Amino acid sequence: MGVPEKLAERMSMAEQHEYLRARFSRRSMIRGGAVTLGAVTGGAFVTGATAQAAVPTQRTAPETETVDGALVAPFGRHLAYGNDPRTEITVSWQVPVAVKNPFIRIGAHPWDLSRKIEAEVRTLYTPAGVGASGDHTQYYLHAKLANLRPGMTYHYGVGHAGFDPAEPHLLGTLGTFTTAPATAKPFTFTAFGDQGVSYHALANDSLILGQNPVFHLHAGDIAYGDPAGQGKSTDTGFDSRTWDQFLYQTESVAKSVPWMVSYGNHDMEAWYSPNGYGGEEARFTLPDNGPDKQNLPGVYSFVYGNTAIISLDPNDVSYEIPANLGISGGTQTKWFEAQLKKFRTSDDIDFIVVFFHHCAYCTSTAHASEGGVRQEWVPLFEKYTVDLVINGHNHQYERTDVIKGDEVAKKLPIGGTAYPETEGVVYVTAGAAGRSLYAFSAPDSYEGHEHEVDSVASFVNLKDGKQNETVAWSRVRYLNYSFLRVDVTPAPKGRYTTLKVQGIAETGDRIDHFTVARRAK
Repeated sequence: MGVPEKLAERMSMAEQHEYLRARFSRRSMIRGGAVTLGAVTGGAFVTGATAQAAVPTQRTAPETETVDGALVAPFGRHLAYGNDPRTEITVSWQVPVAVKNPFIRIGAHPWDLSRKIEAEVRTLYTPAGVGASGDHTQYYLHAKLANLRPGMTYHYGVGHAGFDPAEPHLLGTLGTFTTAPATAKPFTFTAFGDQGVSYHALANDSLILGQNPVFHLHAGDIAYGDPAGQGKSTDTGFDSRTWDQFLYQTESVAKSVPWMVSYGNHDMEAWYSPNGYGGEEARFTLPDNGPDKQNLPGVYSFVYGNTAIISLDPNDVSYEIPANLGISGGTQTKWFEAQLKKFRTSDDIDFIVVFFHHCAYCTSTAHASEGGVRQEWVPLFEKYTVDLVINGHNHQYERTDVIKGDEVAKKLPIGGTAYPETEGVVYVTAGAAGRSLYAFSAPDSYEGHEHEVDSVASFVNLKDGKQNETVAWSRVRYLNYSFLRVDVTPAPKGRYTTLKVQGIAETGDRIDHFTVARRAK
């Protein structure tokens, strides 16, 4: 059992965590280390490259005996950039039971995987009585690689004692990844939110792989281990085993495409840490350049080519679902503005893309718009002329006109072009990655099936509750499974560099397209 419901209503998430920790006490494990690599054939590494482990603290089950490693196959491989995508990447994976001496092999060619690097183990234990998953231990492994060569494709295999991916009969388990180039070149990335485990989630993964993206952005509500999504320890439907299914499902893409996640309300799993992110910290290794790695592990930034990407945590500012409201004490917003200022003044960065879960502008009949986001971050989007904002939370596709000051600054029809330097910001809700769909209060309107209306009835979540509003900025609405594709094309100084944005349905049909353009620096 979790915290009694009446008691939980009077306790913060941190207090609930302490209550549960006292009830389900287990020892903690802190494990870390570093391995130094030499140069490999073909100049794949800079001399002295390192694979460094983070130092997490996770609750673990009592010691268990390992089984024969030859009978255990790794699964759930997923990649993530480090602070510099040109030289840093983390390979993460999972095993169903404890294994001995886990490692990664890496090299410039599949026949040359002589570099063998020890992996870090993060053990996540969920005791009986916490949700529906019973006594369940999960084993996540991570190899954090640094000093790689920019723009290079590496081959890798993951294994452990008894399972060596370099063995001829296991070569089919190898994967690849490619670091970001040293100079700006055209590239494609994809994005969505609210995925979970389902046929539609798997179908979207397959379509995304076909786009050949260099990375993928997941705007929160990743696996839905906690289906209630309120960040409460009384959510009895929580099942940690859902993550096993999710990582297995996602591996077809994430083993070769960095899977850069942001955290939504369903990702606050109250048992694991005061802010509900301990489970995420076991499963993912993300850039650690945010304002508060312990309390805001999903807040970070990275730069690919001429584009800066910023991930935010809207649980910190959400009035609708306030379990983590105010956890940063304002440090997230201060950090965010500092990042925007830095990127806008950089001679090498043209575009700024921000992604996070809760929507600033959406007309769904479910969650609609988040007033906390409008209050805290929309003024910064406009001040620093953010080029594209990508959200989830509402399970559908919706795209706004160009917005400034909560009003339509410019109508942006399908196929149109926005100029953020002088006009305003475009917002896309891409929350139809796999979970059950929501609804609109107005008819669908998308490419080939346009149904323009003058206004749409909706609401915004404020501190004192929902406030109805009638809006004119809802330009494209599509109520079915879909994702976002963005093609980035650099340009010579003074000419227009572009983001070509497309909404793509599960059928493969294009449902929306528009361009964001600004003069290259």
